[in-house]
Amino acid sequence: MSPSQANPIRALIADDEEGPREQLRAALKRLWPELDIVAASEHGVDAWDDFLAHEPALCFLDIRMPGLSGIEVARRMAATATPPQVVFVTAFGDHAVSAFDAGAVDYVMKPVDDARLGQAIARVKSRLQAVQPGAAPGPDLQSLLKQLLPAAAAHKPRPIQASLGREIKLIAPEDVIYFESDNRYTRVVYREPGAAKDGEALIRTPLKELLAQLDAEEFWQVHRSVLVNSRCIASALRIDESSMVLSLRGRDTQLPVSRQFQSLFKGQ
Repeated sequence: MSPSQANPIRALIADDEEGPREQLRAALKRLWPELDIVAASEHGVDAWDDFLAHEPALCFLDIRMPGLSGIEVARRMAATATPPQVVFVTAFGDHAVSAFDAGAVDYVMKPVDDARLGQAIARVKSRLQAVQPGAAPGPDLQSLLKQLLPAAAAHKPRPIQASLGREIKLIAPEDVIYFESDNRYTRVVYREPGAAKDGEALIRTPLKELLAQLDAEEFWQVHRSVLVNSRCIASALRIDESSMVLSLRGRDTQLPVSRQFQSLFKGQ
C-alpha cells in the first residue's frame, strides 16, 4: 500500500449551491479517488466549523457564499496552527481571478472542467509534498486575502439581543467580554455600565453564526467554543506543549486556547 493510500489527504469542499458542490465532489472522486472528502459544507460559516472539526489539509472554497465568503474563511484558516492548501472555486469574471493568477493560491472556474481541475490537483500535490507540516502560509498569501476582503468599516455589527425574563436586552458588541458556547446556548459575558460585576445572558445564536456578524479584528476565536474581545485579553500563558490559557483584564476568569489558535499569541 502506498503512503498516499495509507494516509489519504483529507479535503473539504464548500459551496452554497448543491449542484456545483456535488459536481465538484464527483469530479474529485474521478480525478483523485484516494482523496478523503471529510466535509461538503453548504456555506462559509459551516465550512469554518467543519475545518475546525476535521482539520483537512486541502479546502476547495466557493468565493461567494452567504455569511462568510470563501476569502473570509481562507483568511481565518491561514491564521491557524495547521493552515490548509486552498483552491478557490469561482464563477466566470469574478474580480479576484486576476489576483489569484499571481500564484499564491489556485482556482478553478464554474462549471468545473476536468482538465483545469486536474492542473489544480497536480499543483496542490506538489505543494503538499513541499510544505512542512504546520508551516505558516507566506506573507504574500496573507496580504492577498486581506486585500480581497471588503473594508472592515463597511460592516457595523448589530447589537446582541438577549432575553432576560420579560426584558429583551440589547448588548453593544464593544461591551461584550467573551462568548462561550455549548450544544444549546451561547453565554454572553459583558460589561454592565454602573454595575459592580459583569452581566451575563444566554442567547440561542451559535458561535459559528456570531463569527459572521462580528469584526474578526476585534473578536478572536481562541477555541471552538470561545470567542473573546481582544481588548479584554491581558495575557496568554502556555501550560504545556498543547495547553494555553488566557487571563482577562481586571478579572479572575481564565479562558482555554485550543492548539489551532495558539499561533495568535507568538510574542515579539
